[in-house]
Amino acid sequence: MGIMKNISTAEVLTLKEQVSYQEGQVVSKTLAQNEHVSITLFAFDKGEEISTHESGGDAFVTCLDGTGRITIDGVNYELHEGESIVMPAKHPHAVFGQEQFKMLLVVVF
Repeated sequence: MGIMKNISTAEVLTLKEQVSYQEGQVVSKTLAQNEHVSITLFAFDKGEEISTHESGGDAFVTCLDGTGRITIDGVNYELHEGESIVMPAKHPHAVFGQEQFKMLLVVVF
């Protein structure tokens, strides 16, 4: 059994098609998680958010669809499809769906 889960292997995929929007919700799909790395797909409905928190690892975010607002240390950054940002470990950050917004999150511990 592989380390990856909830995703096909040895197959060409479009990541944004691997997680679906749901009205009024933040949907997540964990693809891998262990003591070294966490890989998760997210779909935020417009206006939904993950409130301010901190992580023990550096969190690399890539926007797969829509527009999201990433807040790091109180500074807002707008993320569009194809753009990425790193939320550094132990810094307060939050994620908000300005529009419907899908992202890939890779946290390295």
